[in-house]
Amino acid sequence: PFNAVTGFKLKSWLCWSWTYICALWFAMVLTMVYVLRSPLKLQETVNAASVFLNTLTPKFYVALTGTSSLISGLILLFEWWYFRKYGTSFIEQVSVSHLRPLLGGVENSSSAGLFSSVNGDTDYYFLFLSECKVWRNPLNLFRGAEYSRYTWVTGKEPLTYYDMNLSAQDHQTFFLGDTQQLRPEDSVMQKAWRERNPQARIQAAYQAIEMNRECAAAYVLLAEEEATTITEAERLFKQALKSGMKLSHSGKDTNLVVYIKRRLAMCARKLGRIKEAVKMMRDLMKEFPLLGMLNIHENLLEALLELQAYADVQAVLAKYDDISLPKSATICYTSALLKARAVSDKFSPEAASRRGLSTAEMNAVEAIHRAVEFNPHVPKYLLEMKSLILPPEHILKRGDSEAVAYAFFHLQHWKRAEGALNLLHCTWEGTFRIIPYPLEKGHLFYPYPGCTETADRELLPSFHEVSVYPKKELPFFILFTAGLCSFCAMLAMLTHQFPELMGVFVKAVSICILTYNTLHSNLFTVLSQ
Repeated sequence: PFNAVTGFKLKSWLCWSWTYICALWFAMVLTMVYVLRSPLKLQETVNAASVFLNTLTPKFYVALTGTSSLISGLILLFEWWYFRKYGTSFIEQVSVSHLRPLLGGVENSSSAGLFSSVNGDTDYYFLFLSECKVWRNPLNLFRGAEYSRYTWVTGKEPLTYYDMNLSAQDHQTFFLGDTQQLRPEDSVMQKAWRERNPQARIQAAYQAIEMNRECAAAYVLLAEEEATTITEAERLFKQALKSGMKLSHSGKDTNLVVYIKRRLAMCARKLGRIKEAVKMMRDLMKEFPLLGMLNIHENLLEALLELQAYADVQAVLAKYDDISLPKSATICYTSALLKARAVSDKFSPEAASRRGLSTAEMNAVEAIHRAVEFNPHVPKYLLEMKSLILPPEHILKRGDSEAVAYAFFHLQHWKRAEGALNLLHCTWEGTFRIIPYPLEKGHLFYPYPGCTETADRELLPSFHEVSVYPKKELPFFILFTAGLCSFCAMLAMLTHQFPELMGVFVKAVSICILTYNTLHSNLFTVLSQ
């Protein structure tokens, strides 16, 4: 009976045979043209074409080559713009997406095959997909008090619509998910999160407060979007907490209370009350240990580093830097910072090259290599080789967005550790000699995902130059159109400057073609006799 396996085999056979069928058809066409060359008068046509080419003036060749140079130049500019914006060639993408299926090709499954070939299992492929998941930035800034001030000063929007849309979805699911039946004010807030205009969101929040003075979600929106200072945001969050606690006793709005407490801790951290912020974060982690997906420990690590409580930082890392838990740039680079701090003040590249690395220095270098392998974009920001921007509200682990978010908050901690940045500068590029190339396998982590560039371009503003790893080579079609444009431009210039010489060259080429055709025809006549 005809089943799915038989159909799959039949389809595979057809795809395999399609190439040979096309080659056979092409050979038959050439044979047919060769056999019918006399009835078709191919020889006379070629001779007439040669005579026609001899009668053309140099102006024609100038116009021809100039037009070819212009068209190929326009194609080159478009290909270059498309490559800079989307990271791929437009012609190549169209060929793969539209022409390849018509020619019997299959979907690009290189990623699945790549990870399956590592150890014969597809678990790597599913892990690859999970690593391309977008996460909420645990240290995201306040829109009204921080992001909006940046817009007022520079006139640039630091957040993309895609990023803000993800935040709206987070707020709807996280704040309204515990309620079985939406209250009237909740319905208003659900629409408020989806509004693109900030003023429309703020007006909807006031409308919800008019319906219910204890609407905690409305106060959260006002604290996030309307408050222009951290102090004002903290006041609104306290009002939201007071309203949310009344509802949380009945088992509702627990997620909202957790969010408010976390933001209050972040307000305390920004206002300089760091010990108070640390206590609030520790209490929150003890009270809600199952909400590890919020990554509150990353807020705690940053606050402890500000206090220079390195022993407490090490204790937190010992708990969360576990092989069974997902890693982050904060965990990997903080671990590297602690080990680098122990040796960086006395580290010298010249001395290390003479005597070799000590055990502590080797541990620090290995920690840096581990961190760079996890996220290779971070060192350029820490070493100030690339300019920083405000971090997005969502990040992609191992991507440029995570690197921006980490460096924005932790660069000061690396600068505070004497010599740590010098050690990083001397050792971070050595990581790429350890990682297998091409990136078929990782060294300490799974292979670097290939989806980071596309997601980071959606998360980061357009004025930021997205860091790409591994560095992509220029597509073939860009090089081809560049060569074609240069060659045509050179021919146009030579024909314009030296019309007589180029005319002689064209006639010589025409004579060569005519002579070749005549010899070929005479040879065939002799062989046939």
